[in-house]
Amino acid sequence: MSSPIVPHITSEIGEIEAVILHTPGPEVENMTPGNAERALYSDILNLPVAKEEYFQLSAVLEKLTKTFQVKDLLTEILEDKDIKTSLVERICTHEGVLNIKEDLLALDHKELASQLIEGVALKRDSLTTFLSDERYALRPLHNFFFTRDASVTIFNDVMISKMANKVRERESIIMDAIFTYSPHFKTSTINPMSTWHVGEETHIEGGDILIAREDILIIGNGARTSTQGIDFLADHLKKHNGKKHIVVQQLPKAPESFIHLDMVFTLLDKETCLVYEPMFGHENNYATILMTIENGKVLNISRQSGLLQCLERLGMKLKPVSCGGDDLWQQEREQWHSGANFFAIAPGKLMGYARNVHTLEALQKEGYSVIKATDVIKRKNKPRQLR
Repeated sequence: MSSPIVPHITSEIGEIEAVILHTPGPEVENMTPGNAERALYSDILNLPVAKEEYFQLSAVLEKLTKTFQVKDLLTEILEDKDIKTSLVERICTHEGVLNIKEDLLALDHKELASQLIEGVALKRDSLTTFLSDERYALRPLHNFFFTRDASVTIFNDVMISKMANKVRERESIIMDAIFTYSPHFKTSTINPMSTWHVGEETHIEGGDILIAREDILIIGNGARTSTQGIDFLADHLKKHNGKKHIVVQQLPKAPESFIHLDMVFTLLDKETCLVYEPMFGHENNYATILMTIENGKVLNISRQSGLLQCLERLGMKLKPVSCGGDDLWQQEREQWHSGANFFAIAPGKLMGYARNVHTLEALQKEGYSVIKATDVIKRKNKPRQLR
């Protein structure tokens, strides 16, 4: 085995060293129209379609950087009996199903990893379970392929998210175990779930956190990340040397397309960002707040005139490219379809959704070339290797 990776992220646009993925599996099919809303979906997913799209994502990344799969990492650490016992006890205690602990411990490490992700079927061996409307003792993790939500690297640490919805908390528990025990990583974790003084109102998810610079975090405050969650992270940053800035951007709590900051704002390169223009190009009721931390305390908290204006004051002047182009109708449609949700694998080298054609046209006007994932996979058009 090669030397363990030491996570270190000081920019959303730096050349990526490694990425953790989770390929959608049976847990996606373990969803019905009746439980889709509870699983945080507005519709049920078609697994073959989801797997095909995810194959393109993973196949391109595999050509550019090192990739890991959540299920493989989990399976590997569960070979250790002590880790297996500890993780099963933690999950069963957290979800109130200690009655199935021994059944889970009796599984081999591969089957256990599968069931912890795909769901543990409810045994109909009592009157209560026989009459129950539930299908699972441990529900499937329908959302786990959004791997950044449950954990995110912030500078030299990995933050384990405290999810806003209980149906996703097991994702964070699994990622905490992986970063704690996997031989592939050497890092310290920040975990609000394991901090005794953190209350129920504290929520923070990776999709709301963007590392803009070695001294600047941009954090969305909305449906998935609370002010208490941001304060928790701010308290951690007080331990760092030097000055740190947290730029807080308030977000609408509805509709569901605004769940995270990265649904309305992402960084593309050193001089460009992608924005949902109605959020940042017009006056609205969603505040931008700057917190400055130095020498173990918050020096200042102040309202700003806007996110882009605040970043410019901090020395980051960014040219915005509009999700959906210039037409408000297309902006709204493509933001709903994650048109602002781009992922930089290196400065100016981006991954996004092909369905958002007006957003891609806007990027082409800024000098970006659009390359199909299938062409990269078939080597018809191969981006420069990152390493």
